[in-house]
Amino acid sequence: METTGLSQEQCNELSSVFEAQSPERTIDKALKVIPSLALACSFGAEDMVLLDIVMKINPTTTVFYLDTDVLFRETYQLIDEAVNKYGIPNLIRVTPRLSLQEQQEQYGDRLWENNATLCCDLRKVRPLTEFLSSVDGWVTGIRRDQAPTRANAQVFERDAKFNVVKVNPLVRWTETDVWSYIRTHKVPYNPLHDNGYPSIGCAYCTLPVKPGADPRSGRWAGQLKTECGLHK
Repeated sequence: METTGLSQEQCNELSSVFEAQSPERTIDKALKVIPSLALACSFGAEDMVLLDIVMKINPTTTVFYLDTDVLFRETYQLIDEAVNKYGIPNLIRVTPRLSLQEQQEQYGDRLWENNATLCCDLRKVRPLTEFLSSVDGWVTGIRRDQAPTRANAQVFERDAKFNVVKVNPLVRWTETDVWSYIRTHKVPYNPLHDNGYPSIGCAYCTLPVKPGADPRSGRWAGQLKTECGLHK
């Protein structure tokens, strides 16, 4: 398999240098050293911070989002609001190969309940895999304190799953840092965050959480699942 972008050694060196740097400096550097870099935007709070930063540094940067066809109405509305605010000239909507009807015909009704892992694979992982095959790197909004599966994330790293460079400018940030940036810079955000949804995914698989609970406990609630497969 052909390797694209930076080597693991180069990623390690950059991570060491940028561990204590701001997301702005990290993104600016990433845009300079990774030939084809795209921002993955779920339009959650962290990704809205990154979108605001990227649009200020280089508004022609490619921004993509995974439209599973079952996002919350509020998420679709936020996408329109973000486009109105930032323009986002290179916004790409990445979609599954199967429509919901085709998925139902092949795998049965309400696959997200009967086999959530397969549903995520069909509607998220496979479309992302196909999209990332066309770029050298992607920027994500993951933070180390979000989940144990993300505790060892580095600022720059080789993404072995997708064979590209993964840039995580917010790894050191806390939830407080995220919301401080949003309020200071007047960044639009999903109103569901104000109603018990710290982490927002598909409408069928995301529930509100109680104050103080694990922020990701509302994702695939009642199932032994904490990640959709994009960051593992």
